[in-house]
Formats: sequence, C-alpha cells, structure tokens
Amino acid sequence: MNAIIQFMKRNYKVLLIIIALSIGLWSFIPRADKNDPEKDKFLLELLTYVLEKGHYNPAAFDDKLSKGIYKDYIDALDPSKRFFLQSDIDEFAKYELQIDDQILKKELTFFDLTYTRLMKRIEESKSYYKDVLDKPFDYSVDEEFNTDYEKLPYAKNVSELKEKWRKQIKLSTLSTYVDKQKLEEDKLKDRNKTVEQKLEEYKTKMGSKLTPELEKKFVTNAEKTKDEPAKSDKVLEEESRESTLKSLNDYYGVIKDLDRQDWFSVYINAIATRFDPHTSYFAPDEKERFDIGMSGKLEGIGARLQKKNDFTEITELISGGPAWRGKELEAGDLVLKVAQGDEEPIEVIGMRLDDVVKKIKGPKGTEVRLTVKKTDGTLKVISIIRDEVELEETYAKSSIIEKEGTKYGIIYLPKFYIDFEDKNSRDAGKDVALEVERLKAAGVKGIILDVRDNGGGSLSTVVDIAGLFIEQGPIVQVKSAAGKKEVLSDKDPKVQWDGPLVIMQNSFSASASEILAAAMQDYKRAIIIGSKQSYGKGTVQNVIDLNQFVRGSNVGDLGALKTTTQKFYRINGGSTQLEGVSSDIVMPDRYAYLKMGERDMENAMPWDKIDAAEYKTWNKQNNFDKAIANSKMRMQNNPQMQLIDDNAKWIDERNNVNVYSLQINKFKNEQKKLEETNKKYKSLADYNNSLPFASLPYEAELMKKDETLKEKRESWFETLSKDVYVEEAIHILDDLNQKPDTKKGFTQRSNKMIKS
Repeated sequence: MNAIIQFMKRNYKVLLIIIALSIGLWSFIPRADKNDPEKDKFLLELLTYVLEKGHYNPAAFDDKLSKGIYKDYIDALDPSKRFFLQSDIDEFAKYELQIDDQILKKELTFFDLTYTRLMKRIEESKSYYKDVLDKPFDYSVDEEFNTDYEKLPYAKNVSELKEKWRKQIKLSTLSTYVDKQKLEEDKLKDRNKTVEQKLEEYKTKMGSKLTPELEKKFVTNAEKTKDEPAKSDKVLEEESRESTLKSLNDYYGVIKDLDRQDWFSVYINAIATRFDPHTSYFAPDEKERFDIGMSGKLEGIGARLQKKNDFTEITELISGGPAWRGKELEAGDLVLKVAQGDEEPIEVIGMRLDDVVKKIKGPKGTEVRLTVKKTDGTLKVISIIRDEVELEETYAKSSIIEKEGTKYGIIYLPKFYIDFEDKNSRDAGKDVALEVERLKAAGVKGIILDVRDNGGGSLSTVVDIAGLFIEQGPIVQVKSAAGKKEVLSDKDPKVQWDGPLVIMQNSFSASASEILAAAMQDYKRAIIIGSKQSYGKGTVQNVIDLNQFVRGSNVGDLGALKTTTQKFYRINGGSTQLEGVSSDIVMPDRYAYLKMGERDMENAMPWDKIDAAEYKTWNKQNNFDKAIANSKMRMQNNPQMQLIDDNAKWIDERNNVNVYSLQINKFKNEQKKLEETNKKYKSLADYNNSLPFASLPYEAELMKKDETLKEKRESWFETLSKDVYVEEAIHILDDLNQKPDTKKGFTQRSNKMIKS
C-alpha cells in the first residue's frame, strides 16, 4: 500500500532528531560490508531510535511488542511451514519475550539463530521435492491435503515434513495433470473441425484484438497441429511433474539470490510493522523501487527483466524508452554480458537479477552494451544510450465516452505520483489538470474520476486535484503526535471543471484516494460510487533517508525508513482511519465479503475525530440527491449487480475451503462442481455495456506511430467496455446533466433513461 508522503523539511521535529542523532552516531561507524554484523547492529540502533522519537504513536519496547515481532518474523520466514520443524520453533520460542531486550542491547543472537537454521532447512529441502518428483504419483490413493497453513502445526520430525512436501507437491502436480487432460480432450473434440471452422471461432473469440499477424500465426499453427497425435496419460503425467519441477527450481533460484542482508531486512521489517501496518524499512534496492514508483520514471534503457534459470530475460520494452526506440532489443532476448561504454563486458549468467539490473541501469546519456542471445539462437551486441524512461502505466490517462450523442470523459488515476527531486517533472496534479482541459476541449458534459485500486501517494497532489473542482477551501486536516493541527487548503479561486463529477472507488482505494473522495463528498461536489467503503488508511508517512546520518563515512547504503508521523482527517472532522469513505452509492464487488481492509489488521491505529474545518458545500448541482436516489433504484433492479453480489458471497465461501482431495476422481468431481458454479458467473466476464470508448485527438495521433501504446489503449478500452460500474457512472452523469423540472423533478429524457 502506497504511503502519503510528506517531505521531511515539513517536519521540524524529525529534523531535530536527525541533527541530534547524527552527532551521537559518529562514535560508532562500521565498515562498508554488505553482510557485516556490526553494520546490522548499527542499523538496528539507528532504526529503533528514529522509531521511538519520530513515530506518531511509538510502541513501548516490552514483552507485548516482543511477542508481536516474534510471530510476524517467524510467519514471514516460513509462511507455509515447510522448512522449520517443531523442535526449531521450540528453540526459537525461548527468545519470544527477549527480542525487545536484544534490540535495545543491539544483540543479534535471535536473528543469527533463525537465519542459520533457515539456511540449513532450505538446503535440506532441495532433496525433498526432487525425490518426490522423480517418480509418478499414485492418484488412486484416497488422501487429502490441508492448505490452511496458519492453523496447521509444524512437522514433528523430518519424515513428517517430507510427507507434507509430498502432499503439497502432489496437489500442485495433480492440478496441472487434470488441466492437461482437459486440454487434450478439447483438442480431440476439435480435430474434426476444418482449419476454416477453427479460424471463424478464433475470430469470434478475439474480436477487435485480432490482427493480420495473429490470424496468420493461428492458421499456421492450426495447419501444423491438425494431424498431431493425441498425448497419452503417461506423457501428460510426466509433463506435469516436469512443470512442477521447473516451478520449484525457479523458486529455489530466487531464494539462492537472497543473501543475509535480505533476510535481515525481513527481521527489521517485523520490528517496524509492529508500530503500525504502514511503518516499514526499505533496503537500498527497495528504496530505489519506491522512488521509481512514486515518480513514475527512471534512468536506464526502458526494459523489464526477469530471471530465467541462470539467465536474465527481456520480458517487455517500455514504450518510448531508448531500447524501444532502437528496435534491436526484443522481448525474449537473453542477456549474457553487460559492458559500460568502452569497458570490457562482464558476464551476467548466474548473477542476481538485482545486480544485473544495476549494471544495465545508469545515468541519462551514458552508453551500455548488451551481449544478447536472440530467440533464433544468434548472438548480438546491442549498444543503447540510456535516457529518462517514463512508466506510462503510472500516469493518469483519459478516454471519451459517447452516449446518445452526449460526450463524457473518464480519467483513470493509478496513483498520486510525484518526483520530489524535480519540481518541473510530471506529477498527478498537473497531469489530471491537463486531462481535464483536454476533455473540456473535446466537449464533454461530465467527468468520471476513477481511483479504484489507487493505493495513494503524494499529499500535495491530492490538494491540487481537489482544487480543480472547487473555488477554494480546505481539503484535508493533518494532526501531529503533539496534537498540532494543520489545514491544507486549495487557495486558487479558479474552478477548472464545474460540471457533473463522479468518483469511482473500491475497497483497495486508500490513503490519498480517500482524502480526495472524502473532500469531494463533504463539499457535495461529486457523487462517490463503488464498494461499501474504501480501505481505511488515515495516516501520513515520512520517508527518512538513513544515509544522511552518516554522510562521508564508508558504512555503505543504509536504505530508508518509512514511518507514520501524522494522521489526516476529513474537513468535517472525521478520520478515514479504519472507517474509510462510505460510497454515496454502494455497488457490489467480487471481494466485498473478504477481510482485506485496514480495519482487519491487528495493529492498525484507532479511529478518532477532531473539530471540523470551515467550508461551504457546492451549490451548483441542484439535482445531486435525486441522481443518487435514481442510481440506488437502478442498483436494486440491475441483475448484473445482483449476480456480482452473489459471486462475492461465493468467493467468500470458497476462501474458507482449505482441504483438497488428492484422489484423482474425487479431485475431478470437485473441479467439475466448481466449473458448474463458475458457469453461473460466466456472464460477468462476457458483459458488455455497449459504450464506445475513444482516445483524445492528441493520443490518437501518437497511437498511429506507437503500436505498443495502441495495444495498451485498446486493451484498456476493452476492459472499460465490460465494466458495469463505468456504465452506471455514465447513467449518474446523465441524471446530473438533466435540468430540473419544477413539476416533475426531471425532464422526460431522464425518466425514459431510468426505465431502460
């Protein structure tokens, strides 16, 4: 979950801590060694001091905190209980009430014990899965496996642990085997069809996504496989075990890349998150990823990478980036060597993915040379000049929607991004203002602002965005631990959009998203639609660069601490903490009954209330309440919404099913029942709101030259066309657009729309 970030220069209390702490720490500066225990002790001392002095509501270092850290840490090390034995846990438990004392004394006894034991158990477990997958499973045996790891006990001995591994692997392989059998059965049914018949079915399935290249590829593949013999069950069973073996080998490849410092970060975070769910430690690489996520940009070649056995594979080229512009590097290429400018290339086969990424990334304007193995097996050296790369999916985007001759606009905002280092760079506030201006120029009569799944971001951008829709006034109230209250206001009397406005949220809309929705709701400026309530995160975090404490030393990169320093409140005085923002119009969603909000977290901060700020509600939308009433009426009579709610209840029920049969016939029967139930909900995926979505003129021109952007936008438009929530938002904008009739309340057009 993204934090709401306030720059440290706004928090004088934290600055004073930094100054005082920096003076006191110079007496103990360890050498720069990545896996140096002395550096770990130093980091532990630094973090605990900052947490105690800088956190909004610091936890006492006592037995209660110690027990919480112990539980979270052990759960994080072995969540599925497939490494540790009960004897290990018994040994660890001796430290359950001593962790707080060890932290204050800078002792690493507990961490060293758990880390050493985990490495030993992981190494031992490599033989477990290889032995199990070395021979076929007997799927006729009537046995079952329970996946409720939280409630299951640890294995008493190695033989019991091996049996747990066997069942877990058997379930995974059985699932793959049954899927492969079903695919083979479908192929058999398909064999009597001609290539032309298959192509017609494929065209229907793909619709507008079918390109001439895809059609040609499909026909070639259909011709090649039309006389292909059926695979035997023996072959399918072998393939299933090979697939599971590959997955586990990949998993252990990831574990192999982790070093002691990575596991120490797990320990540090078990401490930090006990203060509250949003306080956490960023190791150096994580801090860099956080900065990229907040700014939406990086300096490098513009490619996404993943580990493939010992190789690093290019998985995607980022549209507009230098690699994409160069047209030499392709998805599927394997990176074998990396060279900086004219320097000798360094082989990266078997290297950690993070280390490969560090070598490929670099300052704008510098050269990197990649030796890659192409998908056809040839080797090629590709020179790329690094540049600034914008991660397009981070940024706001918009679309025009036309309904019965009336144009509406939708702006999707994935996060409240900002680049703290460069004020001239893109940020969410400036980008949303630009999208609003473009939609106005296109002649829209209403705007939807979509912040579903938006986990938050910069506080300043929230104020900027809210200010686009009101004359001026308070947006959010912020309170520090000392009780000092600050009101953040929009001071610009200009209103960029004074027309109908709908904000879409869901249970994953958090933090900054909730501030925006709450402010617009309190002003009665927008109608909020979506889940019953948003996530419920009402706290503000500071990201503190820990390296500023030891500048000029050779200690190495210490990373950063994100810690809760303030709470924010609505302008009506209520907190969004735990309670979130209640939608004006509640629309069912698939996860409505699952426990996933802030209120479901053990150590979440409590809800409270302060005095309201002074503000005046928006008075330019006369039919506001009537539009809400109309929408609620539609909700009651909408079969699609009723089906979504039914599906949500079923998902909640399935979430509590943890026991699976490992006998193939019983497993197939269970799967068949699931498929039958899923058929009932198939129409949810097939739904089409019949609304046309289109890019703004400037973007339509860009799409003519940028095939990747075109594919992404067409995919988004297709998603929107299946979205019943967007359809209802358009209905609401329709209602808000109607001129009140003193006798009937709405014009005839609105009444007709309600009946449809």
